[in-house]
Amino acid sequence: MNLIPVILSGGSGSRLWPQSRSLYPKQFLPLVNNKTMFQNTVSRLDGLTNVSEPLVIANEEHRFLVAEQFRQMDQNASAIILEPVGRNTAPAVALAAIKSLQVSGSKSLAVENEERVSENPESDPVLLVLAADHVINDVAAFHRAIDIALPAAIAGKLVTFGVVPTHAETGYGYIKANSEQKDEPVNRPLNTDFQSVFTVDHFVEKPNLESAEQYLASGNYFWNSGMFMFKASRYLEELKAFHPEILKVCEKSIAHEHPDLDFVRLNEDEFNACPDDSIDYAVMEKTADAVVVPLDAGWSDVGSWSSLWDISAKDEQSNSVQGDVILHDTHNTYVRSEKKLIATVGVDGLIISESDDAILISTKDRVQDVKKIVEKLKREGRSEAKLHRKVYRPWGAYDSIDCGERFQVKRITVKPGAKLSLQKHYHRAEHWIVVKGTALVTNGDEVTLLTENQSTYIPIGVAHRLENPGKFDLELIEVQSGSYLGEDDIVRFDDIYGCA
Repeated sequence: MNLIPVILSGGSGSRLWPQSRSLYPKQFLPLVNNKTMFQNTVSRLDGLTNVSEPLVIANEEHRFLVAEQFRQMDQNASAIILEPVGRNTAPAVALAAIKSLQVSGSKSLAVENEERVSENPESDPVLLVLAADHVINDVAAFHRAIDIALPAAIAGKLVTFGVVPTHAETGYGYIKANSEQKDEPVNRPLNTDFQSVFTVDHFVEKPNLESAEQYLASGNYFWNSGMFMFKASRYLEELKAFHPEILKVCEKSIAHEHPDLDFVRLNEDEFNACPDDSIDYAVMEKTADAVVVPLDAGWSDVGSWSSLWDISAKDEQSNSVQGDVILHDTHNTYVRSEKKLIATVGVDGLIISESDDAILISTKDRVQDVKKIVEKLKREGRSEAKLHRKVYRPWGAYDSIDCGERFQVKRITVKPGAKLSLQKHYHRAEHWIVVKGTALVTNGDEVTLLTENQSTYIPIGVAHRLENPGKFDLELIEVQSGSYLGEDDIVRFDDIYGCA
């Protein structure tokens, strides 16, 4: 049986601002080790048998970030499906199921004529649905849970993975499982190999503390991990039964898809009409075939700075530090520095996180309110809600190192063999100074090769292009001057990446 990992990568991670931004969210950041959370999700699939390349569902604005994650790992995706707008997990998984059946050579559940997929098992793959931003410390235990779940999924069950709770958590939803024997708790002691698949009694919303303590004591409740396993056809069958409008829109969107480089683009007008619903509400809470496999693998969804502190290594004073940090008389504190030295004196229970253009300071018990800061930034139209100072592009990156009235200075990095679009500006001129590498510059009708310490001037209104013909990164300083310096003052004539 073919197992296709489906990685859902559409989140914005606003509660981890200022590191996480809407155009560069937490799944693409190295928050827990030297790999990004997305790359850790892909890496923990290593060692599973009969596993295909991952299928990714991503926000259209994150398309080059996803592609870059795979490039850095020297791996490929079976498909990267781009959502023009987020519509929650039920449609995202439906897109993955339809596409996986298509790739496997089978027809999807056609809404109009009720055709079923072939009886050939290879044409009806099992989907392993994962979030791109979870932490799982015990990969071996994760693999064992998958092995336990697979026979149930092949038999037509819709499997969810229930995390064995370690404390009365109010920030997670819960799953109540039916025990094999009446009044026997299914939540066995930690570090025990679970060998059972339990039917789901019901799903529970995030509880208050009293209810969470009761759930923990009963032994029949698990945290809802948001990870699933089922045959593609079974999910579509249940979606059709309980929320047919989602299936109808997703079928049409995939039918009118069009390829773009390594991506699958949906019909935007059609997908915008899709209902917004989670897989829990749309299917799992309604189906009679939901089962839960216990997962005891050091799981965390890293949904806030306090949860990141929880899973981080700490010193004798329960402090967790990243970067250039000096502590004095400091306790129970998380400090993250990316650019500057941070020193703390006499503090307790704080979150301090510094990025290239912002600093967050919060008590640990108020980190859920960080999203309110992000909401205010968005209302005020501030760039700090969307972008870091350094912005990544498929050809490389640029870092806005200084700006003022009528000028802006950027440090630009272009990857080997990459090139920017052929473009012009109506309101600004540009000076380019090569710091490292070799630049092939189109400046009007002239094409020039520049090396280190050489420069060129691009007048207003002149078509120009920057390329890196070498084998190493090209680095240069760009000085912009003019009456308007916004990124929307670009007229593109030719762009291999599509508005990049």
